[in-house]
Amino acid sequence: MNYRHAYHAGNFADVVKHIILTRIVLYLQRKEQAFRVIDTHAGIGRYDLGGVEAGKTGEWRNGVGRLLDATIDAKVAELIQPYLDIVRAENADGEIRHYPGSPLIVRHLLRRQDRLSALELHPEDAALLTETFEGDVQVRVTKLDGWLALGAHVPPKEKRGLVLVDPPFEVSGEFDRLVDGLVRAHKRFSGGTFALWYPVKDRQEVRRFVAALHNTGIPKILRTELMIRPASPEPRMDGTGMIVINPPFTLDSELRIVLPALSKILSEEQNAGFTLEWIRGE
Repeated sequence: MNYRHAYHAGNFADVVKHIILTRIVLYLQRKEQAFRVIDTHAGIGRYDLGGVEAGKTGEWRNGVGRLLDATIDAKVAELIQPYLDIVRAENADGEIRHYPGSPLIVRHLLRRQDRLSALELHPEDAALLTETFEGDVQVRVTKLDGWLALGAHVPPKEKRGLVLVDPPFEVSGEFDRLVDGLVRAHKRFSGGTFALWYPVKDRQEVRRFVAALHNTGIPKILRTELMIRPASPEPRMDGTGMIVINPPFTLDSELRIVLPALSKILSEEQNAGFTLEWIRGE
């Protein structure tokens, strides 16, 4: 599955992932103490929805495009408004032309004392990411394999924060790398929050992944998935998943409000649904 993100920016998976990301970072803001976000597969930061890549798929229209046009209940709106505000801030003239990737979303939410470490291995993408944050003293961009960061970059000196692992799933074995990377990083930063994104394409592979996470013995593992259609006979991404370790205590209840609304807005079929469960509790 080639998931070069420029083709998929702003799609349904981004919407769900970035709303969860926003809720986690906002929770970290509740304490005055500084935090750091480590984005292991940061991409280019900002995506042109009118560009060649996004234009070929148009996936954003059924993702962030639908959400921006939807009528949303007040309770849901309160929780997703910070995310929508960031998207609109990147499109000041009101026309949706640009979509902020995870490092740019995080940057919008950093306070003066907070920091972002954005890692990207692809040479062209790393160069674009560096250009986006040139001169920004709160952001450090490093051309590095994000998997290596799970050993070398944790714990951050702030001793609190979020590690976002959002691999492209371009090669086989990414689920195994997620589990192995989490175990390695959690040993060094057991009090940190980790958010691991994955595509729902092969249901059997996802089940093995969930079982492997349970078998790590790591506590406080929350799993959420949102499907846009039932399992497809041909290989394609039917849903998006996020694993959150040490989630904010508010996240479960917030997602129980948000996910039903997102499912209704983003799903292609009515019986697609969503999952929210604890793989492991305390």
